[in-house]
Amino acid sequence: MFNNFHGFHLVEELHKRNLERAAKRLNSKFFKILLAVAATLTIWLLPAESFGMANLTVVEQRIIGVFVFATLMWLMEAIPAWTTSLIVVVLLLFMVSTSALTPFVGGYEADQLGVILKYEDILHCFADPIIMLFIGGFILAIAATKYGLDATIARVLLKPFGTQSRFVMLGFIMVTGLFSMFVSNTATAAMMLAFLAPVLKALPADGKGKIGLALSIPVAANIGGMATPIGTPPNGIVLKYLNDPAGMNMNIGFGDWTAFMFPLTILLLFLSWIILLKMFPFKQKTINLEIPDNSQKGWRTTLVYITFFATILMWMFDKYLGVKTNAVAMFPVAVFCATGIIDRRDLEQINWSVLWMVAGGFALGVALNKSGLAAHMIDAIPFNTWSPLLVIIGSGLVCYAMSNFISHTATAALLVPILAVVGLSMTNELAGVGGVSTLLIGVALCSSVAMVLPISTPPNALAHATGLIEQKSMMKVGLILGLISIAIGYVLLIFLGSNGLI
Repeated sequence: MFNNFHGFHLVEELHKRNLERAAKRLNSKFFKILLAVAATLTIWLLPAESFGMANLTVVEQRIIGVFVFATLMWLMEAIPAWTTSLIVVVLLLFMVSTSALTPFVGGYEADQLGVILKYEDILHCFADPIIMLFIGGFILAIAATKYGLDATIARVLLKPFGTQSRFVMLGFIMVTGLFSMFVSNTATAAMMLAFLAPVLKALPADGKGKIGLALSIPVAANIGGMATPIGTPPNGIVLKYLNDPAGMNMNIGFGDWTAFMFPLTILLLFLSWIILLKMFPFKQKTINLEIPDNSQKGWRTTLVYITFFATILMWMFDKYLGVKTNAVAMFPVAVFCATGIIDRRDLEQINWSVLWMVAGGFALGVALNKSGLAAHMIDAIPFNTWSPLLVIIGSGLVCYAMSNFISHTATAALLVPILAVVGLSMTNELAGVGGVSTLLIGVALCSSVAMVLPISTPPNALAHATGLIEQKSMMKVGLILGLISIAIGYVLLIFLGSNGLI
């Protein structure tokens, strides 16, 4: 979907670098894949007693193997993360479902084999309501960029910040954060870096301000995604488990999520501005910013504006209108496709790899829960004897550490299904520190603020590709802002959860 964006050349450059690195890593990829396969086969072939769980079934043992395979492949990134998700789905279908190959399910006693998963439940993950929510978000982003809505909004919103360098930076931070609430973080970063490119060239070469200005884009893009359920995939994954009728059934809508995460996001964006100004002061006190007007004229552009804002309003007031958040996401899809605003080629620009990545994580969650493995793990590990605060903070820090090195979506896909079951088993214990919502939303928060390295997030990689930012500067800023955001975020979540506000 990025070829509509002004920063598409940055994405192309990043892809080119990735391809060059990929050619050098071919041999190491082979050994990584071999390691993951060997670990999976070893787990499948070990005696059931080795796992320390009484009455572990064949199906449960195989699911443990698939989970380990997914973990290793996502950690080592031997193949693209979405490819790993597809392999996970295929393994579950062929080995532990009602559509499994006969040799894998035949010849076992029922008690020994365990609960076979319905293959429909696994395939339904590709059409989960959260997937529809993301599709609606992608369609809005594609239409907005195709008809110039992005540049128009950016120009209008940046104008009030004037020409003083420090306020121009604040403008870029706030506008980038706002866009990231509704548009892909990567696409937002590419667009805003393109708008910023002439400014960066005009600033003094020996000034630190241009470094802070370049860093402000990925920082704002990463933090901004926290504010809405469509801002970043981990948010959607968490929302699915919080609203699962068979689980927590908390009925948190789009407006509910935004009501408590938007103020936190604005606060963190403002703090980011202060910290970046302190670390990278401007030598040149004024900046003249010009953003070209590439918007199209006509009724289609008007309809894009109306549909864009109508969709956001329906999301924000979903509880009052009686329409589910995921159903609202289909409104712009229907309007844009019916009127020709979105055509077949535009549909091809939907980021399907993200959707498949999320679906694979959902499939793992289905396998853990429907097979009984999750409950088995809870019985084997006495989570309810642990300190509730340790569970909440510890899970967040684990998520933060992992998300700095692997896909945020992959991290959430691994951790959230397990933590959802842990949370249900500790409902009473967690009540005093914010409840299960604090546990899971904390994971989404920690994944969003993991931005220490160029590889941590695509916005970081795009900003690093400008050549203006040294890795040590990114690491320092990312670590400071990440830890501050986690501390403030958990204080707010615990306060809101303890007072029944989420």
